[in-house]
Amino acid sequence: MPNRLADSSSPYLQQHADNPVDWYPWGEDALQKAERENKPIFLSIGYSACHWCHVMARESFEDPATADLLNRYFVSIKVDREERPDLDRVYMSAVQAMTGSGGWPMSVFLTPDGRPFYGGTYFPPRSRHGLPSFTHVLNTVAQAWQNRREELLEGSDRVVSTIEGQMAIHGREQPLDSNTLTRAFRNLRRDYDPQHGGWDGAPKFPQPMVIEFLLRLHAATDEPEALGMAVGALDAMARGGIYDQLGGGFHRYSVDAEWLVPHFEKMLYDNAQLARVYLHAWQVTGNPLFRAVAEETLDYVIREMLDPQGGFYATQSAESEGEEGRFFVWTYEEIRHILGGDASLFVEAYDVQLNGNWEGKTVLRFAGTWEERLALADARGKLFEARRGRVWPERDEKILTSWNGLMLAAFAEAGVALGRHDYMKVAQGNAAFLGDDVRGRDGELHHMWRSGEASVRGYLDDYANLVAGLLALYQAAFEPRWYRAAQDLTERMLERFRAPEGGFYDTSDAHDPLITRPRSLQDNAVPSGNAMAALDLLHLSQLAAEPRYAEEARRSLKKVQAMMGRYPLGFAQWLTALEYALAETREIAIVGALGTAEADALLNVCLDGFRPHQVLAVGDAEQGDYPVPLLRGRKRIDDKATAYVCVDFTCRQPVTDPQILQEVL
Repeated sequence: MPNRLADSSSPYLQQHADNPVDWYPWGEDALQKAERENKPIFLSIGYSACHWCHVMARESFEDPATADLLNRYFVSIKVDREERPDLDRVYMSAVQAMTGSGGWPMSVFLTPDGRPFYGGTYFPPRSRHGLPSFTHVLNTVAQAWQNRREELLEGSDRVVSTIEGQMAIHGREQPLDSNTLTRAFRNLRRDYDPQHGGWDGAPKFPQPMVIEFLLRLHAATDEPEALGMAVGALDAMARGGIYDQLGGGFHRYSVDAEWLVPHFEKMLYDNAQLARVYLHAWQVTGNPLFRAVAEETLDYVIREMLDPQGGFYATQSAESEGEEGRFFVWTYEEIRHILGGDASLFVEAYDVQLNGNWEGKTVLRFAGTWEERLALADARGKLFEARRGRVWPERDEKILTSWNGLMLAAFAEAGVALGRHDYMKVAQGNAAFLGDDVRGRDGELHHMWRSGEASVRGYLDDYANLVAGLLALYQAAFEPRWYRAAQDLTERMLERFRAPEGGFYDTSDAHDPLITRPRSLQDNAVPSGNAMAALDLLHLSQLAAEPRYAEEARRSLKKVQAMMGRYPLGFAQWLTALEYALAETREIAIVGALGTAEADALLNVCLDGFRPHQVLAVGDAEQGDYPVPLLRGRKRIDDKATAYVCVDFTCRQPVTDPQILQEVL
C-alpha cells in the first residue's frame, strides 16, 4: 500500500510513496508522533534529479529488512530539498558541522523536537569505501538512543549552537571599499585553471556568478585578465561534455577537471544563470559561439522545460533506464550508422573514439572551429532526432518561484539583445503566470506550483530572484505593471524578512519556526538571497528615486564585505552587488512614446552592447504616465523624444539626438 507520501505535491516524495518505509512528510503529525513515542527522527533529504538519492532508495528504502529497522526504532521523514530549502539549509549546516562535509542524499538523526545529533550523506547497504552500512548506522543510533541518550542530547545542543553561530553575521560594518574587488580578483586569478578553464579541480562547477562578476569588473576597469578568465572558462564549458552538444543546455557539473564527463542532471537554475552570462559575454566579445550557446540553452528550455501555463520546470534527471547518462552518450558504431558518409568530420570534431572516452561510450565534446560547427549542424540534427527515440530521463515538473525568477531575467535580456520576440513572449508569459497563479489573492508569494496549485510560503530568494526578473523584464518591455510588481514585492520582502541588525532571513516572520531561523549569506549553486536582494535594492533605488533602498543594500554589503575579498568563489553575487554600489552608474529616462521612431532610436543606443551599470525607464510622461519615479518631472525638448542621463544622481543636459546620447554614454 502507498505510504503518506502518495498525496504529496512533490514529485520526489511521490517517488517514495511505495517504499515499505513508513514515511512522513515534514509536519506536525511526524513531530508529534516522535514526541509521543519518544523516538528519534530519521530525516532523509534529497531531490528528484539526484542520482545517489535514487541509488540509496533502491538499496535501502525499498528493502523490507531496512524498512523494518526504520519503522521499529525511528519516525522517518522524507523531504524534497527544492520544496523546503529552509529545512535543507538548517540540517545541511548541521551535517557539515558534524562531519566536515555535506551533500545529497542527506541523512540526519534528530531528537523528537528536531535537534540534530548525528548525520551523514549516502550510506551503502554494506560497508565499503570507509562508509559504514546503513543498517549498522541504524542499529548503532537506536542503541545509543536507548543507552546514551543524555550524551546525544548534549551533543545536539552543541550542534544547534554551532548552526546559530554559522548563520549570524559576525563581521563589523566596514566602509565600502574598491580594494575588496581587487583582492577578490587576485584570489580568483590565483585559483584559476589556465589549462582547462574555470576554478579548482575535479569535480568542477560552472561558476556563472564568478564569470558575471569578472565581466562587470572588465566593463568598469578594462582589466584584460578579468575578461580573459571569463572567456577561457566559457569557451571550455561550451566545448566540453558538460554542455549538451546536441540539445543545448548544461548539466550540473563535471566530475573531472577538463569539463568532459558531467553529472548528467540538468537544473533550471544552472541554465538560467549560464544562458545569461553567455549572452553578456557575446555582447562584450562578439564571439558567435557564445551567442549560439545562449540561444541553444534558451531554446532547450522552451522545448523541454516550459509548462503550458508559462512556468519553467525544475529539473531533468541524470538517469534513464536505471543508468546515469544513458540518454546522452554514444558508441562509435551508433554515430557511424546514423551519419553514414558524413560521419568522418563529426567523429574528429566531437572526440568520438572507437572505444569511447568514458566507460566505453562517448560523451560528445567539441574540438573544432566555428566554421566546422556550422558545417556540422545537419549532422547534429540527425543525432538529435535519433536521440529523441530513446527512453527520456524523468522530469520534475514542479515550478519553483526562485528559479523561475532567474530564468525570467535571462529570457527578458536575451529577447532584447538578440531581437528574439519569441523570447520576449516567453518572458512576459512567465511573469504573468508567476503574478497570477503563484501569488495568492492576498498578494502572498508562494514558493512552489504544481498541477494547478501553489503551495509553501515564499522564501527570501523567491522574492529577491523574482524582483530581479521583473526589473529585467521592465527594462526590456517597459510595461509599468512589471515595475509596480517588483516594487510591491520589495516592500513585502523588507517587511517580512528583514533582520534587525541588517540583511534578511531566509524565512519570513510568518513561517513555521525551526530550531533556528535560517539565514544564508554564502552563494551556492544559486545566488544568496541576501546578495540578490542587495543588488535589487540598488537597482530599485535608482528607478524609484528612493534612497532608503540603497541604504538598506549598503548596510548589508558593509556587514559581509570582509568575506567577499577572501572567499570570492563563495561570495560572487555579493561582489557583483558591491561592484555596482561602487561603480559610476547611470540612470537613464527616455521621455517619448515607445514604438515611435524618435524614442526607439534613443532606446537602441541605451540597449546596445553590455551595459551592466545603468538603469533605464521609458514612458510618455507628458501624457501623464508616471509609473516609474525616474520619469517624473521630465519633459520633451522641442516636442521630440528626449533622453535624460544622470550619473550618480547628478544629471546631464537632456538630449534628443541619438549620436549625442551615444557620446554621453
